[in-house]
Amino acid sequence: MNPSSHLEVTVGEIGEKAVIAEIVGAAPSTRNGDDAAVLSHASPNSRTVATTDMLIEGRHFRRDWSTPEEVGKKAITANFADIEAMGARPISALLALAAPPDLPVEFLRRLAMGIDESVSEFAAELVGGDVTQSERLVVSVAAIGELGGNRPALTLDRARAGQKVVANGLIGHSAAGYALLERFGRAGVPEHLDPLVEAHCAPTLSAGRGVVARSAGVTSMTDNSDGLVVDLGAIARASQVGIDLEKDAIAPGPLLIEAGELLDVDPWSWVLSGGEDHTLLATTSGPAPSGFRTIGKVTRSREVTVAGEKPAHVTGWESF
Repeated sequence: MNPSSHLEVTVGEIGEKAVIAEIVGAAPSTRNGDDAAVLSHASPNSRTVATTDMLIEGRHFRRDWSTPEEVGKKAITANFADIEAMGARPISALLALAAPPDLPVEFLRRLAMGIDESVSEFAAELVGGDVTQSERLVVSVAAIGELGGNRPALTLDRARAGQKVVANGLIGHSAAGYALLERFGRAGVPEHLDPLVEAHCAPTLSAGRGVVARSAGVTSMTDNSDGLVVDLGAIARASQVGIDLEKDAIAPGPLLIEAGELLDVDPWSWVLSGGEDHTLLATTSGPAPSGFRTIGKVTRSREVTVAGEKPAHVTGWESF
């Protein structure tokens, strides 16, 4: 078989067992390959943390915008961010893949390579999953993490007035990248704005920041998946507090400003409402933990404000 014909082979042509073999080959694990994965016993005085998230083609990604590797990386980031936001360490992932029979095997293999590259950054593994046929490509990941020690998990309900609001990661870049892709497509985006596109197609997460934050005494934490105002609003409601953001600390940077001018869009809409950056957002009584920066303070107002004023943009991602 010549190289070009190999690229045209589809998952429907090779069948389920070969599809699984392609995934395992691209993302190997010593715990994969049986009816179920057997994980190591958790360390003493620790708890297991689990979450799941899915990406649906046409809803969360497009193949003409994203490389297969980027789709795999995005799926892992979305899940591992939730584990990190609890203050836990991701240790493994499971992949459930629903794919149309005409999906190229090469796309599948590269997607699994993206997953393997991402989990490896966390010293985690892809340990199993399932595959099935569907009309649309769906990438569903279940992530498992370990919460060590006796400190409480970083839930939404422990922010207190007087604490700082801190963040680790980009804010607004994924939404700006999405807007650029909608207007120009992948090939048409100006090269110097590629970091915004990459932030949407394959958002990144600094491994271990959640554990660091919990060790440093952070009280509550979430990740910026639905929008800055929406996600901080979830902390405010659960903790019955308010959050006031420092305007200068979250102001759009040069790339966002230029993208806004190019698209005739207020870049603050991406900062306040964008989501999908998976930035870790937390509250703390002490100094900002390593890798975090202060972006605001916790108040008694019961609402999210920017420099004491109602945000210009308050919407966010809605699944329905």
